[in-house]
Order: sequence, then structure tokens, then C-alpha cells
Amino acid sequence: MSRLAPNRLLGSGGDGAGMPLTMMSRYLHPDPRIRRELVDLLYTSLPQVCAIGVTSVTGAAALAIMSGDTGYAVISVFILVTAAARIYSLFRYKSRAAHFSDADVIRWERLYGAGASAFGLALGMLSYRALQLDDAPGAWIAFGLSMSFCVGMVSRAAIRPWIILNTAAVLLTPTIMAGLLRPELAYKLGAVMLVFFWLTLREASKHLSAAFVERIEDKLRLARQATHDFLTGLPNRAAFFQALASTRGKFAIVAIDLDGFKPVNDRHGHQAGDDLLRQVAERLSFCIGDTGIAARFGGDEFMMLKPIAEGDDGREEALALARQAIRDLSMPFLLTDIPVRIGASAGILVSDAAAAISTSQLLERVDRALYVAKRAGGGGWTWSEDDIGLERRAG
Repeated sequence: MSRLAPNRLLGSGGDGAGMPLTMMSRYLHPDPRIRRELVDLLYTSLPQVCAIGVTSVTGAAALAIMSGDTGYAVISVFILVTAAARIYSLFRYKSRAAHFSDADVIRWERLYGAGASAFGLALGMLSYRALQLDDAPGAWIAFGLSMSFCVGMVSRAAIRPWIILNTAAVLLTPTIMAGLLRPELAYKLGAVMLVFFWLTLREASKHLSAAFVERIEDKLRLARQATHDFLTGLPNRAAFFQALASTRGKFAIVAIDLDGFKPVNDRHGHQAGDDLLRQVAERLSFCIGDTGIAARFGGDEFMMLKPIAEGDDGREEALALARQAIRDLSMPFLLTDIPVRIGASAGILVSDAAAAISTSQLLERVDRALYVAKRAGGGGWTWSEDDIGLERRAG
């Protein structure tokens, strides 16, 4: 049996339910879609990661060869290993990302941060070793590589400030320690200046991240407006068609039209009518649950789409859904402390995604069934003639 994305996935985003509460949780965006897009952007940095990796390995290896120092050699190997691991993770993410769950995305963000920090630590150790040996050319090369890495990280990973903060900290700490251990005042002042440099990186990354996330949120908000009804927040006609096109197997369409909505709207005003429609949308969303989609088609007309089982069990599911919707909408609504009652009529159609029936034909048939239910006085349901011949039952 097919499954549709629940209404909440078509809405403003998930709530991160089930996500473990850790110290890093506060750095994670609450919307899973935005989290995924941010992490996707992190893993598009292959050219930059390759460039800084090759440059750093070359520089460290050159220092080891020229000086013959074992420490430089060990650090060169460390840089090579961490650079290779980062490049491998970029390729692996790209090949598997389409199948990742939200928990997977979070783990891969942490993996990116761990890889960047490990590489930053390796470069920091190179600077420490150069200052320890009083190797001025080596210190110059190591510091240049560190600054290049910092600038590159800000340009690539500023969308996730925690990565910048952690990576810069492990990168700069060995250099700061080495500078403070030197007897010369200039080195000590340079170490203090690196602390202020880290604070500058912190503020810059926070501002860049906020601006970038805001742009993504605006983009998703515009996309949502194209697929959701502005009044009720339900998926609109376009979103319903998309869900229908992606449905596989047996499914039911239930067309809902409100009985007595116009008198309420005329008597209490359009604002009360809008409030009533929002409450109707909430009840239909609760009625359909997580296995289908409830959409507003316009006015007081709604559509529900749900995957069902084969045979008689599927028909019973479709009928139960229509009955539940009619029952829920017959209960009193509260409009500014005024109890109001309306009703609803339903048309029911059961079909199969494999059937050669166009979307327009499906909607025409279920609309016809709904019309019969309305013409019979409302408050009931009618099957499409393609199911059991327009037989009507009380709601």
C-alpha cells in the first residue's frame, strides 16, 4: 500500500521530534528541510577542500624534507590523513544523500565539523612545531596555511557557526600556546591578537549564518505559498495534484462541501466565516491523520486523499473516512464565544494509480457524487458511480 507524506511535512516544517537533546541541539535549525539544505551546501565544497588539502600537504612535506625534522614528518602524515578523510566524506555524502533521514543529516553535519576540526588541529600543530623549533620560514608557511584555511572555512562553513568556532579554536590554540611560551613580547602580543581574531570570526560567522538562513527561509516560505492555501494553511489544489500524481496503489478521494456555511458567513461576517474555515481545516487535518492529505480547493470545498487497502477493506477505510469527516464537521464550532453548527456532504471515489484515468476525470467523478449528496439534502455521503452506482447513505 502506498503512503503519502503527512500534512505536517507539507507545512512549515518538522519539529525535530525524536532528535536527541545534546549541547549541539541548540545549534541545529528546527526545520529539517533547512537543516538538510545547509548540510548539502557544506558538502559542495570539494574544490576548496581539495585545494587547501593539497597545498597544506605540500607545504608540510616541504618543511619536513628541508629540515629533516621528525615532528614535521609526523604532522605531514596527520595532515595527509585528515585531508584524504575529508575528501572521501564529500564523495560519500554526495552518493548517499538522497536516502538520508533527518537523523542522518545531523550526523553528517557533525562528521563535517569533526573532519574540519581534525584538519585544523593538524595545521595548528604545524605552527606550534615551527615556533617550537624557532623556524621562521616554517612559521611563516604554517601561519599562511592556517589563515588560508580560516578564510576558506568562513566562506564555506559560515552557514553553520559552530563549525567555524570549533575549527578555529583547535586551529589557533596551538599557535597561541606556542606564542605565549616564547620569551619575546612580540610573540605574546601576537598570541593575544589571535584570540581577538577568533572572536572576530565568531561574530562574522554568526551574522553570515543568520543572513543565509533567512534567505533559505524566505525561499521556502515562497514555495509554501505556491502550494498552500493562505487562509487555512492546508495544501491547495496544486499540492493535492502533486500528491495524487505521486500516489501508488489503491487510494480514496473524498470530496467535502460544507452545508450551511453561507448563512453563517452572511450572519456573522466574513471574519467569522474565515475563522470557521480555519477550524474546519484543523478538524479535517486531524481526521485524515498522517497517512493522507486534506486540501482546500476553494470556498467551502475540500478534498481528502488517502491510500487504502485492496478490496472490501479499502472501501471500508474510504467510507469510514467520509463518515468521520461528516461527523466531525457536524459538531459545534465556536466563533468568538458563539456556538455555530454546520454540516457537510461527501462524495467518495476509490481508484487505483495503475488505472488509466486522468486527474480531471477522477475529480469530475467525485464531484458528481458530491453533487448528488448535496442535492439529496446534505449531511450524507455518496459513492461515485464508478464504484457502486451512486448509492447514497446517511452520514
